Amino acid sequence: MVVPVHAPTSGTVIAITEHTSPHPSALPETVIVIEPDGADEWRARQRLNIVGCDNQTILERIQDSGIAGMGGAGFPTHIKAGMSQPVDYLIINAVECEPYISADDALMQEAPTTIVKGIDILCKLLNPKAVLIGIEEDKPIAIAALKAACSQREHYYVREVPVKYPSGGEKQLIQLLTNKEVPAGRRPADIGIVMQNVGTAFAVAQAVLDDHPLISRIITLTGESLLHPQNVHALIGTPVAALLDFCGFQAERQQKVIMGGPMMGFTLPDLSVPVVKTTNCILAPTATELPDSGPELDCIRCGACADACPATLLPQQLLWYSKAKDHDKLQEYNLADCIECGACAYVCPSEIPLVQYYRIAKADIREQQREALKAEQAKARFEARNARLEAEKQARLARNQQLAAAREQAQQQSGATNAVADALSRIKAKQAEQTAEKPREQILAERELKKQQARDYQAQKAASAKQEEPTQGSVSADDSSTAKNAAVAAAIARAKAKKEQAASTVEHSAAAPATEPPANTDAADPRQAAVAAAIARAKAKKEQAASTVEHSAAAPATEPPANTDAVDPRQAAVAAAIARAKAKKEQAASTVEHSAAAPATEPPANTDAVDPRQAAVAAAIARAKAKKEQAASTVEHSAAAPATEPPANTDAVDPRQAAVAAAIARAKARKAAVKPEGEE
Repeated sequence: MVVPVHAPTSGTVIAITEHTSPHPSALPETVIVIEPDGADEWRARQRLNIVGCDNQTILERIQDSGIAGMGGAGFPTHIKAGMSQPVDYLIINAVECEPYISADDALMQEAPTTIVKGIDILCKLLNPKAVLIGIEEDKPIAIAALKAACSQREHYYVREVPVKYPSGGEKQLIQLLTNKEVPAGRRPADIGIVMQNVGTAFAVAQAVLDDHPLISRIITLTGESLLHPQNVHALIGTPVAALLDFCGFQAERQQKVIMGGPMMGFTLPDLSVPVVKTTNCILAPTATELPDSGPELDCIRCGACADACPATLLPQQLLWYSKAKDHDKLQEYNLADCIECGACAYVCPSEIPLVQYYRIAKADIREQQREALKAEQAKARFEARNARLEAEKQARLARNQQLAAAREQAQQQSGATNAVADALSRIKAKQAEQTAEKPREQILAERELKKQQARDYQAQKAASAKQEEPTQGSVSADDSSTAKNAAVAAAIARAKAKKEQAASTVEHSAAAPATEPPANTDAADPRQAAVAAAIARAKAKKEQAASTVEHSAAAPATEPPANTDAVDPRQAAVAAAIARAKAKKEQAASTVEHSAAAPATEPPANTDAVDPRQAAVAAAIARAKAKKEQAASTVEHSAAAPATEPPANTDAVDPRQAAVAAAIARAKARKAAVKPEGEE
């Protein structure tokens, strides 16, 4: 689908750049800029003898010469001429149906013989049954020249067609000459017909016979803006502005220049645009000769466009679908069959530029098809790559299997075992076992460590609880058995003390216990210490009020409550009141003989001892104190010693608290001695 381009003259290439293209879109294209040297020198040319040349050589020459359709579409000639299917008719299109254009007429008048030689070359390639040359009736000179040139050829027929636009269209001319209609979406080759332009036949003859590539063509320069309108033989690539100046161009205000005819041509955006192989006319009309179309109005559905369409399409429907960009509907209504003749836009009373809408829609459809083709090709390449990779993978697997089988067979034949491989396999197996067992051992070790930490924590917690329990003076429910043992030991100690006191003298037996502080002075709670001090003060008052020289040692009055570590002050007050009542009753009935009852020296029962060892120590201390008192006491100082006797419980936690309590007790005892007798 590609043909080369040739330099139209000798010179120097000064630039390869982007330039405005001779196309309705005016998009830039890559061009080669040549500065001519004026010598017009040629390369060496090699002519071909068509009698002794094969078709492939001729086709290559046609392609290398850059020959394409010169009638308007620009389709590569070597593709049409290289068809392998049978051809019934070769049609030479010499119909110039658009106004103003006369380039083909001038060519037929100037070189009819060369045109017929080009037709002979095409017949050699296609081998058609007949050649039909279509020409309009208003070209008598060209008709006569072609008939004279074809007089010696059989099956060459010159046919005149009516002068009616657009009879020069491919499908329209085929229907006029053969009465055959090309189906929608099909090509003329599908019905055994090939059509070539008369200018293409001329270029084929020059390329094959003279080795003259397509570097020039005849162009019609016309319009009222030109002083000398004419047909010129112009080189391909010549700027339009240079041709207009050659013909005396007189530009007007808002001048427009059209490339092509007034019906199918397009306005050039820039006069520096070069002429190309399909340029057959340059039209420079004045504003009165070809006025601009008015503003686009709404479609009134008159149907004039459908009546004027030579391809029997529905321009109105195509317009709606073009605006909506509904490509499926456009293809369904055969937009591709539109030849862009412009007849529909010419007869439209609403001045709608129908052809412009169709061109844009065709470009969009081509782009969409191009993208779909690229996607399909990419998909095919991807699938082919995957198949190739899979085949290579299977080939590698098969090759590896064959090599493994060959190694096994070689080992079996030699009968030797691979000791190194066996040793490596055993080492790997051991490593795998160790790796599998190691996590389990670690888990067990971690579990044992956690259990040991938990046991240590429980032991520390129990030890701290044991240390705190004697200080707080509370017995937990869990240690009830230990408390019972402590109570039994305390009772035994009291009985022994009573027995020793019974043998002591009457005079000093009851003095010491009166001022003896409670045995449990190591209470850690300040509230308990305060309660004990209050009880001691109450006892001292009671003993001083009821004592006499004979019965001053009334021990029961000073017997402290059994539980001196009461936490609640209210309970302590109640216990003190009960103790005072009992003391009064005992004093009334007592006599001097039994006033020294041993319980007076009985130390308070420390029933809250949690530890039996502590209870035994306390009992031993009590016995030692009793023996000491009995040996050193006399009647005269029997009452004074208790005031200075230190507390029985020498294992007090805080020595300062014990000293303070003793000082307070002595001060209260002195104060009570001064008060009247019997005052409480």
